[in-house]
Amino acid sequence: MLLRLRRGTSEPAVSDVAARLRLAGLALHRTDHDGQVRLAAVGDGTAVDWDEVRRWPAVESAERIEAPFKLASRAFHPADTVISVGRCAIGSQQLVLMAGPCSVEGEEQAFTIAAAVAKAGATVLRGGAYKPRTSPYSFQGLGEEGLKILRRAADAHGLAVVSEVMDPEHVEQVARYADIVQVGARNMQSLSLLREVARAQKPVLLKRGMAATIEEWLMSAEHVLSNGNRQVILCERGIRTFESYTRNTLDLNAIPVVQELSHLPVIVDPSHGTGMRDKVAPMARAAIAAGADGLLVEVHHDPDHALSDGPQSLYPAQFTELVQQIRAIAGVVGRTL
Repeated sequence: MLLRLRRGTSEPAVSDVAARLRLAGLALHRTDHDGQVRLAAVGDGTAVDWDEVRRWPAVESAERIEAPFKLASRAFHPADTVISVGRCAIGSQQLVLMAGPCSVEGEEQAFTIAAAVAKAGATVLRGGAYKPRTSPYSFQGLGEEGLKILRRAADAHGLAVVSEVMDPEHVEQVARYADIVQVGARNMQSLSLLREVARAQKPVLLKRGMAATIEEWLMSAEHVLSNGNRQVILCERGIRTFESYTRNTLDLNAIPVVQELSHLPVIVDPSHGTGMRDKVAPMARAAIAAGADGLLVEVHHDPDHALSDGPQSLYPAQFTELVQQIRAIAGVVGRTL
C-alpha cells in the first residue's frame, strides 16, 4: 500500500505511522515528493484494517500500488531519480557518457583509451576485470589487477569507473575500486548477486537480460531497491530475437516505456545492442533522440587485436565524432553534455 501523509505532518507523527505498520509485519520505504511524505508499506497486509489506517490523523490516503515493482514505480516516486557519480548527475538534464574497453587488458591499453574517451567528453570509464564469456576458453579478465589498472587510468583523467561483478563474493572487491557496480545481462536475475550489490551501497548499473521482459527487468531492480539501495541505473543492451544480421536487437521502445513506468534513469548500450561497429553510432544517436539518459559505449584503440568484443568497439576517432553528434542532438531534445 502507498500511504500519502498530510502535508505538514511532523517527523514524530511520521515515525509513529511507520512504527505502527512495522508492528503489523510490513516493511516501510519512505520517499518525499512535492512537500509530502509517502510511505510504501510492503508485505502481507491482509491483517491490517486499511479503513482504520485511512482514519489516522496523519494519513491523507492509502492506496494499493498496482504495479508489481512497487519501489521502482512512479506511483511510489513520481519525480525522476538522479544519481550523482563523479562529474555527472545521471537522470538529470545532463547526459552521461560511459566509454572504454570491453576488457582491461593491461596498463598501456587502459591508459591510452582512458585518455582518448576523456578528451572526447566521457565522464565514466567502463572496463571489465571479470568477464562472463560464452566460451570457457575465452579471455576471462584480469581480476583484481584489472580493477586496480582501471582505477588508476580513470583517476589520471578525472573519470569515474563502472565495472561488472559476476559473483556475490566479488562484490566488496569490485565496489572498492568502482564508482558504479554493473550487473550484466546474464546475471540480471541472480537474486543473491542483486542482494549483495544492494548492500554495497554503490550505484548499480543493471543491464536488461537478453530475453527479459521490461517487467522482469524492473522486478530485478526492485530486488536492489527493496534491499535498501535506491541508486539503480537501468541499461537497455539489446534482446535476443529471431534476427541474425545483428548480435542483438536494440529495443529503443524500452526507453519511453520504462520512463513512463519508473523513476529510475535508463541508459543504452548500442555496442552490445548491435555487435557491429558501423551500427553503433546510428543506434546511439537514436537512443539519445528517444530520451535515454546516457550511453555505454565500447572503445578500443586497436580493436582488431582486442581480447574481447573487438568487432563492436569504436576507434577513438569514431567515438569523438559520435560525441559531437550527440552534443547536437542533446540540444534539440533539451539535454546537455
